[in-house]
Amino acid sequence: MVPGRTRTHPEETDIALTVAVVGGGIGGLCLAQGLRRAGVDVTVYERDQTLDERRQGYRLHVDARAGLALQQCLPPQLFELFLATCGSPSHQFTVVTEKLKVLHEEAYPAAADPFAPATLSTSVDRRTLREILASGLEDRIVTGKELTRYEADERGVRLFFADGGTAEADVLVGADGTNSAVRRQYLPHATVADTGTRIIYGKTPMSDEARELLPAPLQKGFMAVVGGAVGMATGLIRFRRRPEEAAAELFPLGNVRLSPAEDYLMWAVSAHQKQFGASDETLAALTPAHLHALAAKMIRSWDPGLRRLQMLADVKETFLVRVRSSVPVSAWPPSRVTLLGDAIHAMSPACGSGANTALKDAGELCRALALEPADVVQAIGEYEQRMRDYGYSAVEASRMAETETGSRRNRALFWLYRKVTR
Repeated sequence: MVPGRTRTHPEETDIALTVAVVGGGIGGLCLAQGLRRAGVDVTVYERDQTLDERRQGYRLHVDARAGLALQQCLPPQLFELFLATCGSPSHQFTVVTEKLKVLHEEAYPAAADPFAPATLSTSVDRRTLREILASGLEDRIVTGKELTRYEADERGVRLFFADGGTAEADVLVGADGTNSAVRRQYLPHATVADTGTRIIYGKTPMSDEARELLPAPLQKGFMAVVGGAVGMATGLIRFRRRPEEAAAELFPLGNVRLSPAEDYLMWAVSAHQKQFGASDETLAALTPAHLHALAAKMIRSWDPGLRRLQMLADVKETFLVRVRSSVPVSAWPPSRVTLLGDAIHAMSPACGSGANTALKDAGELCRALALEPADVVQAIGEYEQRMRDYGYSAVEASRMAETETGSRRNRALFWLYRKVTR
């Protein structure tokens, strides 16, 4: 038995279920919101000192998987804030050459309501979404807590942190991303493969000059640029309401505040690692300014307007991502430890499914635990069975798209990104 626990039998229900979530990303925070809303005692342990310490991306595509999970887990007023701060939906996907010659256009039929949970199809700013998900959880989020290991038995789990601290819970959820410490101990045979793709992400604020430079296809939706062995994914965030204004209107007492944000262009220069002309160690050590300069060099022969849009970026917001993908594993015996999101099914961004799948995980696991089932392990096992089915299917779809991209390095380089706008 885990030392210090007072419960003597797993089926006892006189003590409220306690859940420890390791990782304060969007999946872990969504789960925490849902569990707290259901009256479950939940604590989130985040290794960073602040939730915005590391850059993790900008524009996210969200669909019904996210919409239904967020509606389920968030208090109604926070869900309303989420909808108010979404971006305007895309109406078209366009593939162009590096000289802006149109290769393919695909108009999307308008959803009955692109902001209804079951038909959600739009974009959101990652930082804004994470701030919404953290709202109201201030007393449930413990930062600066890096998990090193855990001990578990049939009655509970004890967590051990790098600072020497410990914590106890009935259930441990690893929501700690691709490099998950929980997964490494729990499922050491579950590996993550390097796809070979590297992406430099950037963010260009929508100044008057930037707006004038926007190619016409970008005004309608997501645009993929094909430049031989190098590609660029581009998409606008046009907030329905500026986050700080929406928060002030919906929460006039100031109990929820969002960071100021303005419309911007997300761009992502993508290629195989060898096209960057440097080792991964060198790339990882580059400053945002050096990464921005490297991206400019890789598109130096492209359309002048595109190059100028990249040059107008907020340089300090530039960062590098090494794309990795989980290798699916067979079913494992359930226990009081489980996983969600990139910790178990990391995937290429090719199909725009990573965030949506993590949020779906949060909704499914919340539903499994919220009623404090008599057999917690069985409830977790049922969640894991569903999660493996749809999670690994999403990994495979993204892997196939990534493979297709790598094998065709030609005019169809980013055809797969059309799914991102849906």
